[in-house]
Amino acid sequence: MDAATVLPEFPLGGDLPVRRLGFGTAGLVGPGYWGPRHDDPHRSVALLRRAVDHGVTLIDTADNYGPDVAEELVARALHPYPEGLVIATKGGVIRTGPDGWHIAGRPTDLRAMCEASLRRLRTDTLGLYQLHRLDPDVPMADQLGTLLDLQREGKIRHIGLDSIDAAELTRAREIAPIASVQNRYNVLDRAAEDVLELCEQEGIAFLPWFPLGNGALAGGAGDGQAGGGQAGGTRVGDALGAVAARHGATTGQIALAWLLHRSPVLLPTPGTGSTAHLDENLAAGRIALTEGDLALLDALA
Repeated sequence: MDAATVLPEFPLGGDLPVRRLGFGTAGLVGPGYWGPRHDDPHRSVALLRRAVDHGVTLIDTADNYGPDVAEELVARALHPYPEGLVIATKGGVIRTGPDGWHIAGRPTDLRAMCEASLRRLRTDTLGLYQLHRLDPDVPMADQLGTLLDLQREGKIRHIGLDSIDAAELTRAREIAPIASVQNRYNVLDRAAEDVLELCEQEGIAFLPWFPLGNGALAGGAGDGQAGGGQAGGTRVGDALGAVAARHGATTGQIALAWLLHRSPVLLPTPGTGSTAHLDENLAAGRIALTEGDLALLDALA
């Protein structure tokens, strides 16, 4: 049995059951989220197919990964989509170059982005469409109203939000049904704890981005999140390493297992361009952390 298939499912939006360990496609594009990661697209196509073959039922992508590259790879690899596979994508950001991000939340922009994603993904309906960023220059009601219109037209099944605070989520839920939130969250970075609590109360999926601290929790250089000074970094590494050793696992697997244990609404979608790392990530679903493990890891924040 594949590792992903032993995980419990979460009812995304109340009616789309997905396994709680998904696959994110940001790892399929190049530095700065620009261009393809691999010269040979067959490598990324094979990786996506392997993820689904091993039980993944949630693919998390975005129109600006590449831009366009990740969505096109998803369609090339997986269309026609098997029954039960949910494709989640995002819109609301325009790219002008590596690491160049520009929020664009006007209704005309959002509609155009959503319809372009539908074409690239070769589908009539997106299982989950997430607003990548709220545009501070456009009323929230106008942005979510556009997504509601697209939902009524059958182009979006469920609506999600990325990088919001608890107050914004509360306001958003007064305008539209919100099925998911995608905020940064991992064993060390819990600034969105209040958002997670609200998601638990309301049955909203929480897709944590940087679940591995941009690689830092898996032993890579990452983005510095795992540091906090040399002493802090050593303490974190020692704790993760000790738990990993007890389970014959890697520190990255323990970081993912912690998320799966932390809350039933957490749906991590780690991304990678490596088959070995994909298999490693999916195997984290088999790890049963003890109360002692959880106490040690909980204390790291």
